[in-house]
Amino acid sequence: MNLLKSEKPLAERVRPQNLQEFVGQKHILGPGKLLSKIIQSDQIPSMIFWGPPGSGKTTLARIIANQSDSEFVQLSAVSSGVKEIKKVVEKAWENLEFQKKKTILFLDEIHRFNKAQQDRLLPYVEDGTLTLIGATTENPSFEVNSALLSRLRVFVLEPLGSEEIRILLKSVLENSERGLGKEKVEITDDDLQMLAELSNGDARLALNVLDLAVQGEKSDQKKTEKVINLDKEKIKEALQKSHLVYDKNGEQHYNLISALHKSMRGSDADAALYWLARMLEGGEDPLYVARRLIRFASEDIGIANSLALDQAVSAYQACHFVGMPECVVNLAQAVVYMARSKKSNALYVAYGKAAQDARDFPAEGVPLHLRNAPTKLMKDLGYGKDYKYTPDFVDSQQAAQDYFPDKLKKRKYL
Repeated sequence: MNLLKSEKPLAERVRPQNLQEFVGQKHILGPGKLLSKIIQSDQIPSMIFWGPPGSGKTTLARIIANQSDSEFVQLSAVSSGVKEIKKVVEKAWENLEFQKKKTILFLDEIHRFNKAQQDRLLPYVEDGTLTLIGATTENPSFEVNSALLSRLRVFVLEPLGSEEIRILLKSVLENSERGLGKEKVEITDDDLQMLAELSNGDARLALNVLDLAVQGEKSDQKKTEKVINLDKEKIKEALQKSHLVYDKNGEQHYNLISALHKSMRGSDADAALYWLARMLEGGEDPLYVARRLIRFASEDIGIANSLALDQAVSAYQACHFVGMPECVVNLAQAVVYMARSKKSNALYVAYGKAAQDARDFPAEGVPLHLRNAPTKLMKDLGYGKDYKYTPDFVDSQQAAQDYFPDKLKKRKYL
């Protein structure tokens, strides 16, 4: 069933139809770049678009479909198999034999095809029966058979920059034909920039969030209101994800584990034993308690006593082996050990700082010299170049190099 244009998701409605509308990927689509020349000349080789979600892989394939004189077939590796490939090949052969027309097969999520399915494509790519365009979020060096990969040209797509996404969102808000121009949406440049940054380089996510925020405001609006006002809170609300909460016995369950945790943190072994007994005698799963001890060993003791984690893991294994009621003494041993151990939350605090940076800078690329390069493709892309292998240096200071991305150089968490 075909959807009316107005019923399609915003990201689908505003999908670029040509290279002039496409935003980003200038390193492969800029003036004079190979991919743009390939598309404009309609001399399409078999290739792979490798990039993160929302970077434009499917859109580029659609642009090729719009501008190519070839028969264009789109399949998803998630829902297709050998049967569908066979039909495409038969039709492609007919096109070549009787119409002298090429066939382009766009295979989305090609990494979902297993080895046998990929092998089925190889001879037809090799003899020119069809031109294959694969799209993947996974490293093709690992996910695509080497024989097939050697016959494909790989184009690496990068996450879109926040400024590129902001430009895209602004154009969508002004587009009255396919975008939100008729909705009279008001949003400040700062709020639009915030959405662009929170989208982590994913244009589709940014568009979906914007659409959700607009639709949410329209449903809440009074009929007399004509302007849709979006602010930071409304954008953040649209970005929120649902979280399931584990709740075995209600509030008391969490109060008891909290009391155990805080008693151990406060080095009161007697109180910790009491709260442990309250939980176990009340029917609590001993493995749940053991898991909490494993967490405590790193969160509240950490580098002050690295043996605490061994104690906690051993207690979990003991509970798994012998079960209740015998394992109560194993848990008691671990609880008393935790309570009497020296405490340090340095690891917990340090990770919190690192996690905040990960949220604030979610799309920073791994520096090329730190990337692994087990394949020729990755070496050609510069992976691992100029990396200093520390054991090769007598003085470790001579092996000093940057391990952070550029925006986070010299960060200290510990």
